[in-house]
Amino acid sequence: MSPSIEHLKVLLIQARSSQDIEHQEQACFLERCRIDPPQLIPFNITRSPLTNALLAGMDAVMIGGAGEYSATQNYPWMPALLDFVRLLYERSIPTFGSCWGHQIIARALGGEVIYDTARAELGCHPVQLTEAAHDDPLFQSFPDRFLVNMGHHDRVSVPPPGAIELAVSESQGFQAFRMAGKPMYGTQFHSELDAHRERDRLIRYRSYYVRELPDETAFQAVMNNLADTTDVDHLLNDFLVKCVAQS
Repeated sequence: MSPSIEHLKVLLIQARSSQDIEHQEQACFLERCRIDPPQLIPFNITRSPLTNALLAGMDAVMIGGAGEYSATQNYPWMPALLDFVRLLYERSIPTFGSCWGHQIIARALGGEVIYDTARAELGCHPVQLTEAAHDDPLFQSFPDRFLVNMGHHDRVSVPPPGAIELAVSESQGFQAFRMAGKPMYGTQFHSELDAHRERDRLIRYRSYYVRELPDETAFQAVMNNLADTTDVDHLLNDFLVKCVAQS
């Protein structure tokens, strides 16, 4: 663990109805953040009301995925979540959204998220940095092109005002963005997943991707394409070091 982050407290917002994946996601964030279990404070918004009091004592907020829930829909807890993200933005609280979390940040701050199976991305794929990423404090040390793990059929179609595009894929833009002047990032790819964890997720949520993976051949093709994404291994840790501990 980086000595500079050993005392940080990180709030992890989750939207999970499956307890096994809820716990797996917590483990993934612990691994990629490189922090100890007491430092990660998970909160499942599908079980308890989200309140601003949760921010007391927190140094950063991360918003995870949500296999059963779409960022395009209006669940009973969605208004409170969107208001919470707007508060994070207003207070300049360091925030990182992964996949669904990335989409939630975009929606909360005035962007648009759509359901688009034609551009769904599953498995391991390359992304390309934009010119803006070369001057970004978090992405400037990354290679121009690197592999990431993905699992989504919703996507950000219109970015929020002030979003700086940092990475794109072959099928769509805004694979990563930062809100200008704020320590707030989102990645459409799963910054917290390695190949093994991605495999578990795809198996667990296979029924949610019937259109994209209609048969065993299509499913196995995605599974066989999984690979380690070593360039992304340190991204969440870098975020805590550069955007929280050193800020």
